[in-house]
Amino acid sequence: MAKKIVYGLLAKPPLPIMILAGAQHVLTLFGATTLVPLIFGPAMGMDQLQIAAFISCVYFGMGVATLIQTHPKLGSGLPIVQGSSFSFIPSVMTIIGAYKAMGPDVIMQYIGGGLIVGGIILSVIGYSGIIGYIRKIITPVVIGPVIMAIGFSLAPVAIQGNASKFWPISLMVVILIFVFSLVSKNKYANIFAILSSIVLTYLLCLALSAAGIFAAGHPAHVDLTQVAEAPWLRYRVFMPWGPPKFSMLAFGALLAGFFAVMIESIGDYHSVSYASGLDDPTPSMISRGIGAEGLSCAISGLVGSVGTTSYTENIGLIGLTGVASRWVVRTGAIILILMSFIGKLGALVATMPSPVIGGAYIALFGTIGALGIQVLMRADMGSQRNVLIVGFAFLMALGLPGWIEQNQELFMSTDYSQFMQTVGGMVWALLKTPMAVAGIIAALCDSLVPGTDEERGIGVKMK
Repeated sequence: MAKKIVYGLLAKPPLPIMILAGAQHVLTLFGATTLVPLIFGPAMGMDQLQIAAFISCVYFGMGVATLIQTHPKLGSGLPIVQGSSFSFIPSVMTIIGAYKAMGPDVIMQYIGGGLIVGGIILSVIGYSGIIGYIRKIITPVVIGPVIMAIGFSLAPVAIQGNASKFWPISLMVVILIFVFSLVSKNKYANIFAILSSIVLTYLLCLALSAAGIFAAGHPAHVDLTQVAEAPWLRYRVFMPWGPPKFSMLAFGALLAGFFAVMIESIGDYHSVSYASGLDDPTPSMISRGIGAEGLSCAISGLVGSVGTTSYTENIGLIGLTGVASRWVVRTGAIILILMSFIGKLGALVATMPSPVIGGAYIALFGTIGALGIQVLMRADMGSQRNVLIVGFAFLMALGLPGWIEQNQELFMSTDYSQFMQTVGGMVWALLKTPMAVAGIIAALCDSLVPGTDEERGIGVKMK
């Protein structure tokens, strides 16, 4: 690994470092994790109070999921954070469209039911070891494009969605990350590169907002009003929206999300292993990891949260800081759970301006995409076979989802039967997910086109 590992998987840093490094993971994931309920809430017709409660439910669900995933017997045991999955967004939007007239509580009950059933199935696939057979076709030629698609396809989220709203602040975060991570020779500056960059830039935004330079409405304006109005404690955790409801439509729609999450996570387990300076994850680690994700999704359905998956942003954080300690990630999970109960703490974190988030995402998503290139180094990229497969899979991953999204009617026409609409919705949701497209195409081509094990990177170790 090019980046020196400061704290390895089993290392237990001093408590102050553990808490700060854990908080760094929380700051890295909170933007995307909070974004998912902020997308779903208004679409369901939730009011501000309901959205705030929804965000707290998501924090709790993701904290519990991370504790399960990092447990060496329940999960993969890798230092990988679980967050709310973007892969489920199209699936959940399908459910919202079907049940919107019934109100947000009922929609959340159907989402919960779908997550419970789908999560149990995914858990069985993982813990039974069936995933080991799927893993045989997941070679570096497949994993590389998937990880590249995960990182590089998020460029619009980083730039159009956040950084471009006010470039000076976003670029300040990026520059500080480069300085703390690469230029500085100080060990602690390297470890807390992301946290330091985000906090310093946030404090500048807060000061300029207080001085009136960043007025209300400015993209970098910090408004603490909601923090003052937020409740101190939240008590309702179990089934906060009511008992889950079950339907084939909700289950069918979410299946596409589960499939995409499974492909993405297998790539993530390899990616976090590389970033942590570890050997390839074993079949049993991958099986437990997928089983843990299924279990976590089922629990999320019970605590009013959303679908969970391994978080690529935090893999990038490990790559940048060299802190790969499982203890640090679990500390971050506990902070997330505490945040779910302390309303004001969650409200404070949610005041982070989007340009600050965008700056962090530019560095992190780029690092993730580059990790995919690093994975491809294990295969023979001098082979025309591999160049064609990787190029085709990656191009389709970047281009096909946009076309699929614009042509939803082809998959879910009202002329179709209810069953065919459900199946079409599953296919539509699957094919508009870049990492799923990359994984499916690369796996098919890599399995069907003849190639030696060495050419495909099977059994080849990183240099």
